[in-house]
Amino acid sequence: MNEQRSRLRDLLAGPEMIVAPFVFDCIQAKLAAAAGFDAVYMTGFGTAAARGYPDLGLLTMSEMVANARAISRSVNVPVICDADTGYGNPLNVWRTVREYEDAGASALHIEDQVFPKRCGFLAGKQVIAMEAMVPKVRAACDARRDRNLVIIARTDALQPNGWDDVVRRARAYRDAGADLLFVDGIKTLDDLKRYAEKLGELPLIYNGDLLPIDELKKYPFKITIHIGTMLAAFDTMRAAMTELKRTGKLSIGTGSNVFEDFVRTMGVAEYQALEKKYTD
Repeated sequence: MNEQRSRLRDLLAGPEMIVAPFVFDCIQAKLAAAAGFDAVYMTGFGTAAARGYPDLGLLTMSEMVANARAISRSVNVPVICDADTGYGNPLNVWRTVREYEDAGASALHIEDQVFPKRCGFLAGKQVIAMEAMVPKVRAACDARRDRNLVIIARTDALQPNGWDDVVRRARAYRDAGADLLFVDGIKTLDDLKRYAEKLGELPLIYNGDLLPIDELKKYPFKITIHIGTMLAAFDTMRAAMTELKRTGKLSIGTGSNVFEDFVRTMGVAEYQALEKKYTD
C-alpha cells in the first residue's frame, strides 16, 4: 500500500483545505515538507523551465514521469502531479496513468487542451470537444491499480469558451469518474467567486494566489496549489546572480547558517551514518 496516497485520501476526506506549493525539483519538495506542508505539487511549468523550455507542450511523458519519480522518492508527503493532456488519446492516457502510478505519484491531473498544450495562464488556449475528453477521464480512472490514486480532470475552457461551457465540462468529467475537478486560468477575484458559486458542490482544486491562504479557506476548495513558491525561487535566484555579477560577492556563503541548513535538509548526516555502518 502506498502510504502517501492513503494520506492524501484521508486529507481529502477531512474538513481542511490542502495547500500544495509548486515544486519542480527535490530540494524544493524537501523544503516544503520541512516547512510542514501536507502535500506538494509537481508543476509542469516549472519542470519544463528547469529543462530550459517554456510550458508549451514540449516535454514528453517520459521526462515528466522521471521528475515525478525523483520528487516522490525524495519526500514522505503526497505528490500531486501535472500530467498535461495525458499525451494523446484514451489509450495514451491509460499508459500515462500507469507510468505516473509506478513513479509514486499520489494524484495527477489531465486537461482538455488541444495538443500541444500551453500554460493555463497564457493566452491562446484551445480545448478539445467535451465528448473527446470524457473517454480520456474514464481511461484515467480505469487504468489505476491503486484505488487511492487521485484522478483530477482539468478544464481550460474558461478563456476560450466561458463559464457555461466550463460548468458543463466539469459536471461531465465528474460523472466520468474524476475524483477532483480543476478549472484553470482563474485570473480575477470575480472569477474566483464564480468558480466557488457555480461548482462549489463538487470537489475542486484552485490554482493561484489571488487571496491569502486564510481567506481561501472560506471557499469550498479541497486543494490549493500555490504558484508563488515557484516565482519566489526564480526571483531569489535571479537576484543572487545579479548581485554576484554586480558586486563580486554574496552575503550568503559556505560559512553561513544557510549552508548548514542546506546540508541538514539533504540528509547528509543520515547518509554519513549509513556509510559509517558499512565501513567501520
